[in-house]
Amino acid sequence: MKKKVLVVLLCIVKVEAQTSTFMVSDSLFENGRYQLALQELDLKLPSFLSNYKKAVIYESIDNYKKTATFLEKALVFKENKKAKLKLAKTYQRLNKRDKSIKIYEEILAKDSLNLVLKYQLGKLYLLTRKPEKAVNTFKHLISKDETNANYSYQLGLSFSIQGKRNLMINSFIDAYKKDTLHLNAIARLATSFNKLKDKDSTKLFVDKGLFLDRNHINLNKLKINQLYRDKKYKEAIPFLLNLDSLDKKETYSKSMLGRTYYNLDSLEQSKKYFKKLYRVDRENFKTQTYLGHIALKEKDYRSAMMNYMMATSIGKEKRDEEYYGLATAFYETKMPNKAIKAFEKAYLENRRNYKALFQLAKLSDDYYKDKKIAYKHYNKYIDSFSDKDEDMANFVRRRLKDIKKKYFLSGESLD
Repeated sequence: MKKKVLVVLLCIVKVEAQTSTFMVSDSLFENGRYQLALQELDLKLPSFLSNYKKAVIYESIDNYKKTATFLEKALVFKENKKAKLKLAKTYQRLNKRDKSIKIYEEILAKDSLNLVLKYQLGKLYLLTRKPEKAVNTFKHLISKDETNANYSYQLGLSFSIQGKRNLMINSFIDAYKKDTLHLNAIARLATSFNKLKDKDSTKLFVDKGLFLDRNHINLNKLKINQLYRDKKYKEAIPFLLNLDSLDKKETYSKSMLGRTYYNLDSLEQSKKYFKKLYRVDRENFKTQTYLGHIALKEKDYRSAMMNYMMATSIGKEKRDEEYYGLATAFYETKMPNKAIKAFEKAYLENRRNYKALFQLAKLSDDYYKDKKIAYKHYNKYIDSFSDKDEDMANFVRRRLKDIKKKYFLSGESLD
């Protein structure tokens, strides 16, 4: 009997000592002295609670590797739903999403009615590109709560990964019907209809979205692109200025402001924004192209040449526009030989550029006594572009006829 009493007393003392340790560590942690709190916990024999408290301390200072380590150690001592959920969220922060999924699936196997947890699991399936599991999860959630717009929205994202466009759009529409203020669904619908080239539906959802959030980046870009395509340049300016104010390093707004002002013949404003663009993005060769266009309009041919040459040296894509501008500057400064070579480069960069081929043929016709060169280019133009421009085509046919007649009368061959 005495031995039993002694064991009980020892247990009570042990528990009181442990409780005292936790009280000290808790007090230290509450006052921000986490290192001393950890030292206090190290004095205690390892247990679920000591490891869990260490995990909480490491979580508070964003040391998620240590958080995960001590949560794993805590769960060795006993199963605990709260600790497992915390571990799942920590794994997500560490980009170990498959480990998070495993924990959520284990918990849901015992608690299948937990819709909040199932929703989090569905989003994880999306992040790890498991669309079939995501679709099944969100369909199940919708069957349990048909009013929740987020379930339909996430189902739309799941169908998007599968490339099921119609089901995706239907799900986003369903989300919008359930919540007409669901900005993410509205933005997705605007983007989807834009890809389908449905202008009216795109405009409808873009305007609805911007009414809810005038600073929404993607919706602003969709609005601007639509106005730009419709040549409503003045209407596009306020949206562009607003977008530019949101992020001073954003290149899209500066590029579009430069282009839009250029189309409005506001050359100084256009020049200002292209120079700003050049300061933040020196690899964008179209900046130099437009500065060349502006200089050409201002008849500053030296500056135009310099900008076009820079554009052709920087650019890695088709540079026919740049060579065409350079050729024009050469022509205006009475350098026909260089102009011919630049028009030829423009055409070689893009064999669909019929204007470059026309100018190459016409200038060759004007410059060279030997008309065989021009004749060859004129023939190529008729073969490829006779339906592009009626006036150009008629001119080319006349010149072909005249050149052919001239060589026939002189007894020379055009071959």
